[in-house]
Amino acid sequence: MTEPAMTAKSPVGTAPVETLPPLEILLCSPRGFCAGVTRAIDVVETALRRFGPPVYVRHEIVHNRFVVESLKAKGAVFVKDLHEVPDTGAPVIFSAHGVPKTVGEAAGGRHLLTLDATCPLVTKVHREAEIHFKRGRHVVLVGHAGHPEVIGTMGQLPDGAVTLVETVEDIEAFEPPAGKDLAFVTQTTLSVDDTRDAIAALKRRFPAVAGPHIEDICYATTNRQEAVKQVAPMVDALVVVGAPNSSNSQRLREAAERAGCKVAVLVQRADEIDWSRFEGIARLGLTAGASAPEVLVEEILAAFAERYAITVSTVTTVKEDMFFPLPRELRPDAA
Repeated sequence: MTEPAMTAKSPVGTAPVETLPPLEILLCSPRGFCAGVTRAIDVVETALRRFGPPVYVRHEIVHNRFVVESLKAKGAVFVKDLHEVPDTGAPVIFSAHGVPKTVGEAAGGRHLLTLDATCPLVTKVHREAEIHFKRGRHVVLVGHAGHPEVIGTMGQLPDGAVTLVETVEDIEAFEPPAGKDLAFVTQTTLSVDDTRDAIAALKRRFPAVAGPHIEDICYATTNRQEAVKQVAPMVDALVVVGAPNSSNSQRLREAAERAGCKVAVLVQRADEIDWSRFEGIARLGLTAGASAPEVLVEEILAAFAERYAITVSTVTTVKEDMFFPLPRELRPDAA
């Protein structure tokens, strides 16, 4: 693995430095928005410009309250179910996490104008599951029950065609359908370590199980976890900026703990910080989940700058240049 690069910045503060205790902050890079999240937000904003408000979005476009509220202010209307969408011709956007096939079929039955903001890497998992099913295999999905991505992936196939496993213990207890070959896919936002253990358990119990040629955990999840693993042993505490219902953000907090960081916390905004947990620290790590905008990282930095004389450095483990184009319906040549 390439050694992380550290880039220094100038001290930052809002009070006289001599009155504040010193604090070195190590910013993890990569952090924050991934290509799939950027694309999903761009889908909503482009649709608002193209069609005008309101634009309806089924579920949170991404798991971040700040992003959702910002899009609401621009005219996006978030709904839980399609029955909340009126028959006015306004577009309906499916979130980055993907949806079951029945949702698309229901929208088609009502002749709704739909725009799919599903992350292409999630769509890749959907296609893999469908191919395995067509080849007569029973599909094992490694993921977290109730997560929108898991619901969407399981909803690509008929009931009973997919078994969800969350832990190695689930895999040990799993009994496959008689006479069926097996294949597995994974949720894209899991812990790299947990998924590695789950896949190893599957292959040990079922040596012939078919799997993806490339592990399904997305590049952004992997990169952000690797950056946290580099920084966590170097700091007294680490803050992950992200939502509690964001799987990739929760996995970043867990990765920091596993890497030896004694204080690893997940916060959405600066006003959620429990300052008692940071008493006496000299070095702080800071990262953000894939659906958290950089403005929230800056907000956290400003909050620490009010209490400490901070110096900020960036620890970079890999450069990201991934880009996903908009759905065809929203590209300039489709106007």
